[in-house]
Amino acid sequence: MQNSSPESVTLSNKLARSPSDQRWSDDADILDMDGFIKTLLGIQGKGVRPDLIGSIITHYASKWIPDLAGDEPKSAVSSFQDSPESITVSWMKQKLLIETLVGILPSEKDSVPCNFLLRLLRLANMVGVEAKCLAKLEKRVSWQLDRASLKELMIPCFSHTCATLLDCELVLRLVRGFLSSEETVRSGAALAKVAKLVDCYLAEAAVDSHLTLPEFFALACAVPSHARSTDDGLYRAVDIYLKAHPGLPKQDRKRLCTLIDSRKLSAEASLHATRNERLPVRAVIQVLLSEQTKLSKQVDWSGPLSSGRSPAVGPEGPARCMSRREMFTQQMEMKRLKEDVLRLQSQCMKMEGVIEQMLEKKKGSFRWKKLLELQCLRPANDHDRFLNHYVEA
Repeated sequence: MQNSSPESVTLSNKLARSPSDQRWSDDADILDMDGFIKTLLGIQGKGVRPDLIGSIITHYASKWIPDLAGDEPKSAVSSFQDSPESITVSWMKQKLLIETLVGILPSEKDSVPCNFLLRLLRLANMVGVEAKCLAKLEKRVSWQLDRASLKELMIPCFSHTCATLLDCELVLRLVRGFLSSEETVRSGAALAKVAKLVDCYLAEAAVDSHLTLPEFFALACAVPSHARSTDDGLYRAVDIYLKAHPGLPKQDRKRLCTLIDSRKLSAEASLHATRNERLPVRAVIQVLLSEQTKLSKQVDWSGPLSSGRSPAVGPEGPARCMSRREMFTQQMEMKRLKEDVLRLQSQCMKMEGVIEQMLEKKKGSFRWKKLLELQCLRPANDHDRFLNHYVEA
C-alpha cells in the first residue's frame, strides 16, 4: 500500500482537530478520489464520531454531484454536468464516485441522513451502478425508512420493463426490508410513520393509470393493519385509484375495498364514503353499519348519565350530561341510519336479482341462436320445418 502524501496527512490532522469544519473539501487535491479516501481513513483512525464521518461524505458528494445536494444551493465548483466532456463520460464518473461512496459509508445506522441516501439511490439507479452496490444502498435506506420524506421517496422507474412512472417495486423492497429489522418490532412509533408514508405514496402512485391492482395491493398490504391508527390515508389512496381506473371490473373494486377497515375511518371519511359513487354498494353498507355501531356504543356509554347518575370525573373535570333533546337527536339519527342500511340492502338484493335475470335471458337467447345456426348447416326435414315454424311463431 502506498504511503499517504504529506498534504493528505496534514489535511487529516487538521480535520481531526476540527472535524466540523468542511471547507477542506473545496481543496482541489481532494477532488482526487484516492486522496479523499486516504484522508478519510486517516480521520477514522483518530476516533472521529461516525456521524461526523457521514457528514464529511455527504458534504463531499454534494460538492461534486449537485444532484445530491437536495434543496441546498448548487455549489460554484465545476460539476460533472458543467464540464465540457460528453454526458456518457460524466455518467461513468458519477457511477464510479457513487460506488466508491457507498463502499466507505459508516456502518452505524444514523451516521448518514436517510434523505441523502434516497437521493444517492435515485442517482445510482439512473446511472446503473452494480447490483451489489444497489442492494447495499437499499439496505441502508430500509434501516431508517421512518425518517424518509415523501418527496425523496418518489424515485422514478428507470427500467424499460416497467410501465409505471414511479418505481413501486423499489419502495416495496424498502418497506419489506424495514419490517424485517428487529428494531421495527420494538418501535411502534417508527412503524406508524412508515405506514403513513406508504399511504401518502400510494395516493401519489394511484394517479398513474398503468399501476396494476396487484402492485397497489402488494404495497398496501406490506404494512400490517395494526400499524395504522386510522385508515383515512388508505381510503384516500383507494378512492384516487378508483378515479384513475374507471374501467376497473366490479370484482376488482370489491377486492380493493377490502383493504379498508371501515371501523377505523374518521367521521369525515365515513361521510365521504357514504356519498362516494365509485365505491361498491356493499362497501357503502359496511361503512354505514360501522357508523351505526359507533353511535350505539356512544348512546350506551351516555345512557346511564341521563338516568340521574352522577357523571364520571376525569382529569379535565366532570363530564357534561347530555340533554333529552340531544339524546332524542341521536336516537333519530340512529333510526335514520338503520332505515338507510335496510333500504340499501334491499336495493342491493334487487339489483343482484335483476342482473341474474338478465344473465339468464342472455344465456337463453344464446342457446336459441346456436340452435338456429345448426339448423342452417344441415338439410331441412319435417322436424326442422316444424321447429322453424315454432321459433317464428
